[in-house]
Amino acid sequence: MKNKKGFTLIELIVVIAIIGVLAAILVPSMLGYVRKSKISSANSTATSLQKAINTVLQEIDDQYEVGSEIEYIERTGTSSADYVTTEPSIESIVSNEDLWGKIVNFLDKGKSGKLRFKAICEGGSCNYVGVSISTVYTGTCPTGVVTVENYKEYAGDYEAACEDAMTKYST
Repeated sequence: MKNKKGFTLIELIVVIAIIGVLAAILVPSMLGYVRKSKISSANSTATSLQKAINTVLQEIDDQYEVGSEIEYIERTGTSSADYVTTEPSIESIVSNEDLWGKIVNFLDKGKSGKLRFKAICEGGSCNYVGVSISTVYTGTCPTGVVTVENYKEYAGDYEAACEDAMTKYST
């Protein structure tokens, strides 16, 4: 009489089928969690950026008395040569490179190189920020504009996100 050890082919097929069913159920929900996390990260980055810009505007206003004149700050590219621009331009006082350097001092160094953003300012305070951390994920400050349901509308369009935040939260 032979002593059998191991699993039969049918037992292995049943286990593989169960694993396949579980994977089919879990993978879509896990992707939803990843999406929520990336949107939350983009919104958090926008909030951090707003705080950094407010600090820098205060420093510039204290030193040069022009921080309250800035209407918006924008960074349209992600290369090392793409620094920020302001409206109206204050480059005769603070270069765009130096202004970006001041902002980066208050940000997570790993994320700052990839940021494209627009910040709308009034009276020396940054009120609204739209930031794009990738071609898909965009965030705003104040949060609540970009959500899991509508994130594809704003895919990489930080300007539209910023304008919608301004429209939604202006008093």
